[in-house]
Amino acid sequence: MPRPRRAAALLAAAVTVTAFCAADVLARSYPFGPRTRAVNDLGNQYVPFHAHLWDLLHGWGDGGLLVNWQSGYGSSFLPDLGTYLGSPFALLVALFPRDEIDLAVYVITGLKTAAAAVAMACLLPALRPGRWWAAGLLGASYALCGWSVADAAANPMWLDGLIALPLLCLVGEWSLAGRHRLLGVLVVALTWTANFYTAYMATLGAGLVLLLRLWPARPPRGAALAAAGRAVLTVALGTGLAAPLVAVVWSGTRHAYPGWVRPFTPVPAEDLLARLLPATYGFGSPAGYVGVTALLLALALPFHRAVPVRVRTGWTVLVPATVLSMQWAPTHLLWHAFATPQGSPYRQTFVLCGLLVIAAWHALSYGPPDRRALTAAAGLLTLTTALASRSDLMRPHTWPVLLLATAGSLGGLSLLARTDAGRRIRPEGPGGPALPTRAGAGRRARSVCLACLAVVVLLGAQLGETVATSAVATRHRLAHLDDYAPWGQRQQRQAAAVAGADDWPRLRTDPGREQTVANNPLLVGGQGAQYYSSLTSDVLSRTLTALGGGWTSRGRSVQSLDNAVTDVLFSVGARVHSPPDPHQRHLPGPVGPVTVTRQAVPPLVTVRSAPDRTPFGPSPYRNQELLLGSRVYTLPRTAVLDDTGKPARARRVGSGDALVRPVITARCPAGSQVHLWAPHFSGTARLAGASATARFTFVHPRSRAAMEPLGRAPAFGRLRVELTPDRPGRIPVGAVGCLDTARLRAASARLRATGATAVTVSDGTLRAELPAGSRGIAVVAAPRIAGWRCATGDGPARPAGEYHGLIAAPLPGTSAPTSLTCTFHPPGLRLGTAVAAVSLLALALLTAASAVRRRRAGGASAPPVPSAPSEPSDLFTSTPSRPA
Repeated sequence: MPRPRRAAALLAAAVTVTAFCAADVLARSYPFGPRTRAVNDLGNQYVPFHAHLWDLLHGWGDGGLLVNWQSGYGSSFLPDLGTYLGSPFALLVALFPRDEIDLAVYVITGLKTAAAAVAMACLLPALRPGRWWAAGLLGASYALCGWSVADAAANPMWLDGLIALPLLCLVGEWSLAGRHRLLGVLVVALTWTANFYTAYMATLGAGLVLLLRLWPARPPRGAALAAAGRAVLTVALGTGLAAPLVAVVWSGTRHAYPGWVRPFTPVPAEDLLARLLPATYGFGSPAGYVGVTALLLALALPFHRAVPVRVRTGWTVLVPATVLSMQWAPTHLLWHAFATPQGSPYRQTFVLCGLLVIAAWHALSYGPPDRRALTAAAGLLTLTTALASRSDLMRPHTWPVLLLATAGSLGGLSLLARTDAGRRIRPEGPGGPALPTRAGAGRRARSVCLACLAVVVLLGAQLGETVATSAVATRHRLAHLDDYAPWGQRQQRQAAAVAGADDWPRLRTDPGREQTVANNPLLVGGQGAQYYSSLTSDVLSRTLTALGGGWTSRGRSVQSLDNAVTDVLFSVGARVHSPPDPHQRHLPGPVGPVTVTRQAVPPLVTVRSAPDRTPFGPSPYRNQELLLGSRVYTLPRTAVLDDTGKPARARRVGSGDALVRPVITARCPAGSQVHLWAPHFSGTARLAGASATARFTFVHPRSRAAMEPLGRAPAFGRLRVELTPDRPGRIPVGAVGCLDTARLRAASARLRATGATAVTVSDGTLRAELPAGSRGIAVVAAPRIAGWRCATGDGPARPAGEYHGLIAAPLPGTSAPTSLTCTFHPPGLRLGTAVAAVSLLALALLTAASAVRRRRAGGASAPPVPSAPSEPSDLFTSTPSRPA
């Protein structure tokens, strides 16, 4: 890499890291202040998945690359690895202590952002030579764009797409020149492996840049087709090499719970324009901010007479066309692989930010815009601000940041235009360059000083507005989204309790209903039902829902179910009970101890001699009994009374702003365990005379409340459940279930007596030894996700059966002890491996064919591609246009 390009990369990285950390200092955010960074999916998904990766890298985790035995009672891990942990940066988590997992993710996020700045700083001079410091500053502008600081900072996996866009544009440049073919394939494979979702968008963006690069050059049709063909072949081979992971993720999405799909609605034009300006924030709108300097340069490009007409026209058309494509439903679907995303619908915005920065580079690399172009750009910026002022996203703090940034950017660019660096270099005469005169040397010194001042002003303006914009995004994101505390005393106590009770795979240890984050087992250990992923299986979510489980994130975040029957069904022998999360309840610290309850449960593999194939019904109590094979509940008649003592109409509780305080009346056997199933109720419930209060959370369509235990039925049997709703809801028929714990113990003992005598689990393989004479079916206490195959004895492996959502296999009923072996093969892995093998073979054949052609040509290498003019060695010397 030439020295100026190295300097640009170092400057971009330094500015990016400085602004990245300074913004968190200003916002008083972790790790520089008391405010947590773990908002929404960052706390619920990415930090726990990185913690699980840490465990696997250090040999601590339950499972391996194929199966994650800690989440969802056994889930496919390879799709999650490809979705959340495919980036090479994720491996850096192993260098940090386990209790500093939040710091590890923070550092990885900062390094990814800096890597994006370096990649863009290297791309810009490859597109057209120019000033190294300008490439560095614009590289930082790209890495710290609004999309990065507002959206991707809380979704670190998306930052791989931010890195991928300039890298794929470099691959396009190599395809144009016919160079680095093998390296280009490897770069494509790396970007698609790191995060194929954003890599797909980056590939579309890089394709647009490549087409635009071909248009001004006007090469012969054959040369243009050859360059495009090389680019397409490079992308095809690269994605082919990444196919093992991409195919597994794609197959995982086909078997995932569908969640909730909303139709795309474009944002108003004033919000779209407001997000181009600094210090604005709005969830669900495209954050196209790239800094006022870059924006002014992009706006000046159409009026910059030093830039060739075709270049000006191409970029002036491409950037607005990209904006329009984000607002039109068909092209919006194209950007998102024909699936409207849940959450923010503008995840392709980083491509727009990249195009704006590249357009700004073209405006500056031909020399700073003159007064006419700057005036026109300032006018367009004023018009943009005037239109954006009608948006609610323009808050009071936006205006001083915008005014100071605009003044600094216009001042810096004006100073730069006045220097000798803004003039074209005079051609040298036949005798070589003339020796500088004393007057010329003086002018040169003044020009350099003025240019240095211009760079300092531009750098200061960029740092100031970027730090302010990132800090504003951090504060508003924390106020808008759910947030979670970083690793602390609560997680440490939970992890210690789990470690003390852990006896896997003989039985499971559930980290508890009182979860800290949605993926609590990955964070503190154990093997529970909790699991939150974009790839949460449909069978897991529907099975646990039928058994009375609750969820959030529209069904993709399943929760633990504090129920003795389901603990028997899923071999949960130890359960951790924690006090309420002080961070969520805004308490000063933990209230109460962390305790562990135990019960005797069957092994992971049980035998059902007479399986009942009756499908699940509406009652979770009866569904639990169906899966258990025994009647253990009494379902009494219930009445829902409002606060006046009259029956509640349609069993609804709460009305508008005046929420009533209804009660549920029922009669249960004395001493039975009372449970309340109210999936569409939000508030608290308490059994009259008991001190414990159960919390129910229901928000349509985002979350569903889980079944909760309320305590023991009184000796006289008649009970009252006092409800305190916090929003309108509904109590279903059959809401109360009375569990006979003696019957449950007897049913558990029968399953233990006929269950497996030994169970071993190793990543994607489960082996069990069953008693002699076992007949019927063997049931594994794990969801029957796609990919399981089972074999009994020495028999062949066949696709596993299903017993009410769990893995099942028929038994031969022989008099000798029977072994059961179940293996898991992620769907899509064989197809992806085959595609990768074909791509690797094709790449090897193409490489060998190129070597043979060179050898037949006499051993001479291919004709060199004419190199671009060398970058200016002087800090502020302009560069002439690249020759055709």
